[in-house]
Amino acid sequence: MKKMNIKGSTLKRVLKAVGKRKVLLVLTLICALIYVVSSVIIPVFVGDAIDLAIGKGNVDLAGIGVILLKIAGCAVAAGIAQYLMNLLNNRITYGTVADLRKDAFNKLQKLPFSYLDSTPSGDTVSRITTDADQLGDGLLTGFTQLFTGILTIIITLVVMLLNSPAIAAAVVIMTPLSLVAARLVTKKTYGFFKDQATIRGEQTAYTNEIISGQKTVKAFSRENECQAEFDKVNIKLKKASLKATFWSSLTNPVTRFVNSVVYAVVALVGALTVIADPVNFTVGMLTRMLSYANQYTKPFNEISGVFTELQGAVAAAERLFLLTDAIAEVPDAEGSLGNVKGEVRLDSVNFSYSPDKKLIEDLDLEIRPGMKVAIVGPTGCGKTTLINLLMRFYDTDSGTVSVDGNDIKTVTRHSLRESYGMVLQETWLKPGTVRENIAMGKPDATDEEIIAAAKNARAHGFISRLPKGYDTEIGQTGMLSEGERQLLCIARVMLLSPPMLILDEATSSIDTRTERKIKECFDKMTEGRTSFMVAHRLSTILDADLILVMKSGTVIERGTHEELLDQNGFYATLWNSGKI
Repeated sequence: MKKMNIKGSTLKRVLKAVGKRKVLLVLTLICALIYVVSSVIIPVFVGDAIDLAIGKGNVDLAGIGVILLKIAGCAVAAGIAQYLMNLLNNRITYGTVADLRKDAFNKLQKLPFSYLDSTPSGDTVSRITTDADQLGDGLLTGFTQLFTGILTIIITLVVMLLNSPAIAAAVVIMTPLSLVAARLVTKKTYGFFKDQATIRGEQTAYTNEIISGQKTVKAFSRENECQAEFDKVNIKLKKASLKATFWSSLTNPVTRFVNSVVYAVVALVGALTVIADPVNFTVGMLTRMLSYANQYTKPFNEISGVFTELQGAVAAAERLFLLTDAIAEVPDAEGSLGNVKGEVRLDSVNFSYSPDKKLIEDLDLEIRPGMKVAIVGPTGCGKTTLINLLMRFYDTDSGTVSVDGNDIKTVTRHSLRESYGMVLQETWLKPGTVRENIAMGKPDATDEEIIAAAKNARAHGFISRLPKGYDTEIGQTGMLSEGERQLLCIARVMLLSPPMLILDEATSSIDTRTERKIKECFDKMTEGRTSFMVAHRLSTILDADLILVMKSGTVIERGTHEELLDQNGFYATLWNSGKI
């Protein structure tokens, strides 16, 4: 029952999204009505033509010619209406899917990092692309066949009642058999389509992870193991797809069998009626009724196919809506940071990624404007977590983080993050030119400013050697080495010249010689600016105004390099062991 409720609510939401295009829907219905009426009239003319050709020497060729012209007119009208209806259906379907994709991607920008960190990126991509495509396919099939099918059933039934109530009654009595058969099959398919969509998302996520980590896979000779894991997921997807396809494929032959039985009943009753009363029920009328029997039963076959397609579409829509329904991050406050001096305070801060595993507990820090702060400690001690809290990628469980006396929860995230320049160990470049990537945070930057930032970051040399210089198209991977991409990320921050800096292993992919050159730029850039540097290299630590030594989420020692060595504590142990 719970599954059916979820399914029903999902379908309602899809229909609500479709309902935003009411004008197109009305036009589609009008075209469907014209198409169906034209199609239903044709058997009437065909029956009349047959009655004009029965009997030796009793063929009215002139009358038949007029009827053929009428049939041609109806066929042309039906063809034009069907063409226009298909165009309108395409606009409705792909417009709706585009809106849902837009909503999903927009929600993606508002989701907290806790969601992004806990959900495989490949699965999220699969929801926005593959599942949206499957929803579109189901909607297109539905609009193409559902409207015309329902109208055909209603109109042909009315016409059959007017022509022969007895035959119409026989058809109506047989109709539930087709509906019951279709219902039994489609009820079974929803779960299989849902499993198929879920496993497809797993496969996309795994494929994405292996492609992005292919160097590591090859370096550790894990190709066979990765292939085996992929095969396991692939086999699961194959089994789920076969089940979904098998059960959905049963709908058509089952309903066709029932429809054939209906046709046979109409033929039998009609033939007996012609024999009993040939004056009032002619052979032409029998032919007409047989055509109507086909027209009446065919939509049931098509509609059952529509329901099968909708099973997959609704299952895909449900996964898409799970993304759009995910809880967004806490809305921004109305405050804003301006003219930031760079005073940062943490008061009694507590934070953990999961309630059962404590990380940062009762942390107090006071950073004066312009201080260079180095953060060191073993892996997993909370260095990156502290940066996440400063940037408000995560909110504290309790306690406050403030900038210039302003609790960062009382200002907009944009104004907070605009006050920081951030260079991460993991580089990210968007598809576009070198110029666009450097100017990412300042789109209106002049060429002179961009080149100056590149020179300060020691990136101008290799950029000049690229095929089109600053206009060279680049992306996440390709012609640039990891170190060159990191230089572009550093140039991006140097262009902004923000009041505060966060450097998370910012020179980890750069050779020692280039690092020495960039250090001069960093020294100039950090002068007078509050700077947080997550680092392991000696050159970054030695000239820091304050070194925070973290262990298990707590700052256990703080001071300058010399002061910490004199304390002969954990920092001195790390230093003497060569771990920093």
